[in-house]
Formats: sequence, structure tokens, C-alpha cells
Amino acid sequence: MARIRLENIKKSFGKVQALNGISLDVRDKEFFVLFGPAGAGKTTILNCVAGICMPEEGVVKFNDEIVNLTDPAHRNVAMVFENYALYPHMTVYDNMAAALRSKLYREDEATIKERVQKAAKMMKMENLLERLPSQLSNGQKQRVAMGRALVRTPNVFLMDEPLAHLDAKLRNAMRTELKEMQANLGSTCIYVTHDFMEAMALGDRIAILNKGEIVQIGTGDEIYDLPCNEFVAQLMGDPQINIIPGVISESGDSYEFRFRIKDGEIAVPMPQDKNLFEKIRQAGFRQADMGLRPQHIKYSFTPEEGYFKSVVYNYESIGNKSVITADCGDYQLRMIAPNGLRIKIDQEIYVKLTVDHSMFFDPQTKEYFCRYNEEAIRAFVAEQEVK
Repeated sequence: MARIRLENIKKSFGKVQALNGISLDVRDKEFFVLFGPAGAGKTTILNCVAGICMPEEGVVKFNDEIVNLTDPAHRNVAMVFENYALYPHMTVYDNMAAALRSKLYREDEATIKERVQKAAKMMKMENLLERLPSQLSNGQKQRVAMGRALVRTPNVFLMDEPLAHLDAKLRNAMRTELKEMQANLGSTCIYVTHDFMEAMALGDRIAILNKGEIVQIGTGDEIYDLPCNEFVAQLMGDPQINIIPGVISESGDSYEFRFRIKDGEIAVPMPQDKNLFEKIRQAGFRQADMGLRPQHIKYSFTPEEGYFKSVVYNYESIGNKSVITADCGDYQLRMIAPNGLRIKIDQEIYVKLTVDHSMFFDPQTKEYFCRYNEEAIRAFVAEQEVK
């Protein structure tokens, strides 16, 4: 397997800058996830590693060897394309065996049969081996494309949203299979997704991309609990984090967070945290955006102390939970609720912010500023990374 490094990679297509100075260091045997919105440059990075795209600047290294001028066939990579790329005239078996019959990576037929059947069993498609691609559903074609990569023992697996066209049940099962496969093979894997759950479940580390640039790299826990800016905080989470504009102001020996709602202004005392208060003092009292995850907002349908009144904007039941959205004027608050609630749009709801889970961002730059209990969270993240 291989350690993959990209150093200051730039790539444009006409006037569009797809990659703008990308630098990555993917460790040997690591499951590394590229996560971001559509058009962020994730697939272009895979193509540069595979040799399909030639970067205009920068170098691509496999185990300290520069491979910019090495053609794709000699890089020994296995890639799963988002659009399947199957041979239409070959059966499923022959599609999966094709790489093992090539001049560069030829194996004997007994070995080919063993590997294809093993991959087919893993992908739950033993009964499809004699079919042609035209006889398969899109989900089945996606599994064939993945199986074709799994029969290989390449330097690196490159996977471009390989689970995107699978049904929900199989997609969840394949997450577990993929992680186990990667661990058993001891392979290096670079995996592209725009699904938050996939990124968190699969990645040893995650790189967040936006507009051709890397915004943050870290473990799933680190990026979720300590996002570098509001963009990352909103990307990592489903439902996404609530961003509440307000002001941090002094209140005796402590601080409070003041924010506006439809009917006026609310002041919420900030819990005692010496390090948090010290950062606030160093920055001076100022405006701030509070970030609060939906699971850290409480609600009631009757007036209670410490709760402020709002109205229900939307109610969604999504499987094992529901999401209530409350209209607070210039912004909306999302909160988690159990299924089976009888809620009407525009009915009154009373809301309380659990600020001891809050994080704060600069309202101008949108960069992360501080959060409650930050030292303990950083210690936990460091401990998990060592493990």
C-alpha cells in the first residue's frame, strides 16, 4: 500500500479554478474521506491521484516518489467511478475480472475466480455474475463497479461516492463492509462523499473542501465539536447547527449572551468557564454568532421559566426522530423531538437554549472563536486520535 501526498496542487477547467493549492498527506493504510458540497473539487483530487487529470502546479507523491509523469496504468490504483464505467459487452463476472486479466496485473484463472466470488459475496451479488450491465439496476451496477475494485490489491483505493445509488438498507450495510474490508486488506483508501453520516462513519480523518480549497482536516469528532468556521459547523450535522446572532456582554462577574427574538430581546447567562471567559476578555466584549446543535435546544408547549415564546414554522418526521423548526424572526431554530407529536404549523412553542453546549463564531469573518468546555473537548479529541 502507499502513503499519498499532494503538495500545492492547482487545477482549472477554463475559467473555473477546480483546485486552488491543495495539500494533503494521506497516511499508509488510512481511510481518508473527502467531504464537501457539490463542485468543491473532491472528484478532481481523485482524478489527480489516479493520473486521469494532470495538475497545472504541484506534485503528487506515492511513498515519496513523484508520479506526475507516471501514466494511470502504472500507478496501480483501483478506482470506483460515480458513473460505474462498466464494459457493456461483458458479463458481471468478466467486468470484475477484467483488471486481473490485463497485461500489467495478470493472474491465473483460479485466483481470478476465487477473488471475484469473494468480492461478489461481499457485495451480495453472487446471483448476478452471468448478467450483462444492461440487465442490472443502477444500484446493482454500482455494486459491480465496487466489486471490480475490491478484487485488486492496489497502492490505493479511490472511491467516488460508491454508495450513492444503493438503497438505504444496503448502503448502511455496505458502510460496515467497506470499513472491515479496508481494515482486513490493510489498504489506503481515499473516499469521496457529500453524505455527513458516511463521512463520520467511515473516515479515520476527514478533509472538508469548499470551492477548491481545504477548509479543515481532522477526525470526525474533532471537526464536529471544534469546527473552524460556520461553514464547517453547518456542514457537519443533520439537522444542521443553529446559528444565532447576538452579543456577549458582561454581567457582574460573569457574562451573558443577548439575542433578539420576534417579541424583543433575551439574555441567557453563560455557564462558568474560566478559559472561555478569558478568551472573551482578550477579545473584548463583542458581537458573536452562537452555534448550538438541535439536540441541545429544549422545547415545551406550555409556558415555563427560562423558556421564550416562538411559533412552529415546520415539523418533519424523519424515521427515528422528528425535527421541529421554530420561527424566531430573522432566523429559525431547529430542535430534535420524538416521533408521534401532534403539532400544527404556527402554533405556539416555548424554547430554551442549553448554552453549556454552545460554540461562538466571529459574525464578520465567520471563523470559530471559542466554546464552552473547550479544553476537555480538545483533550478527548487528542486521546481518540492516539487510539
